[in-house]
Amino acid sequence: MDPTLAARTLTASTEIATAALSGQDPDAVLDLVVRAAAELAEADLGLVMAGSDDGSLTVEAAYGARATNPIGLVLSSRSSAARVARGGVPIVADDVTTDPRTSPYVPRELTAYGPFAAAPFGTRESRLGALTVYRRRGRKPFTGGTVEVLTAFAAQAGLVLVLAEGRNAHERVGLYEERERIARDLHDVIIQRLYAAGMQLDLLARRPTRKLPKPDATRLTDAVDQLDAAIADVRAVVRTLRNPDPAPQADLAESVEAEVATARELLGFDPSFEITGDIADVPADLADHLRAALREALSNVVRHAGALRVAVHLVRTPATLRLTIADDGCGIPQGVSERGLKNLRERAEQVDGHCHVRSSPRSGTTVTWEVPLRRVSRPL
Repeated sequence: MDPTLAARTLTASTEIATAALSGQDPDAVLDLVVRAAAELAEADLGLVMAGSDDGSLTVEAAYGARATNPIGLVLSSRSSAARVARGGVPIVADDVTTDPRTSPYVPRELTAYGPFAAAPFGTRESRLGALTVYRRRGRKPFTGGTVEVLTAFAAQAGLVLVLAEGRNAHERVGLYEERERIARDLHDVIIQRLYAAGMQLDLLARRPTRKLPKPDATRLTDAVDQLDAAIADVRAVVRTLRNPDPAPQADLAESVEAEVATARELLGFDPSFEITGDIADVPADLADHLRAALREALSNVVRHAGALRVAVHLVRTPATLRLTIADDGCGIPQGVSERGLKNLRERAEQVDGHCHVRSSPRSGTTVTWEVPLRRVSRPL
């Protein structure tokens, strides 16, 4: 191999290894790979193609293409590049459009090129695809030495990307495990302690044998409000830690069940819980309001009701989403602050719904929170 070409190959491989192992964006690393391949081969066009399950190849990165943009171009599983990717044996042709091995599957975007070479990209154990280079028609074909350099470079660059992906995957697993540990500690320890503190303060404020001065009662009420806000903030942090990607929505059924499970720990018994209908396609904004409404209603039961039985029922009908929380507790005393019930009503009204509360000392309290599903498109 020409010493100058060998030195350039080593420099390019080092640059790619540094970029890949330092955590650079994979697309940026592929751009480095295809640029280096085209320059080392003195080609007019370089392509990196990734393989798919059906054997076809998709162009992921390109260098030197001015007239057309081949990114996203799909080559048949029977194309010469696909055969190179599968078999691991490079191929070279004087003219890609006339050579019988290559011509049947040349896409229109590449018919302006003649000399062609393709090398397998990746390792024997993890074949990523193919690295191809092209020269304009009329230029000299690629020599055997150039193809040899291209093949060695493609193998080195592919190995670096495989190692980098393994390293990144290991780091992601470690990050997710740490997120889950922190989320679990926040949920299982911090939230429970905040709940317990809030319940004790609230019971103290309502103790009939000791009438607190109004300033002290106000301070206690404010402290309970602050604890409620802190619990909501911690819950939001837990959801973010467990679902760092904002695009996918949390499963509504699972999150509702989690709210009931939290109440179970504080009540000391199992509330009954039932879902009727399919809630998988409930819009994200309605799902968020419903979770918050359930949390507020169960918090009221835990802190005020003294109940021995609680039933939670979520019903999806073609037109509405209805949540019912019923308990057999002491009911809502006359004159008690209704800030929690006000929050429930306001959340329902924000999405054109309503919240109805039925309560008595003998039968307990039933909260019915219902919103319309007009924004859900159902199949015909």
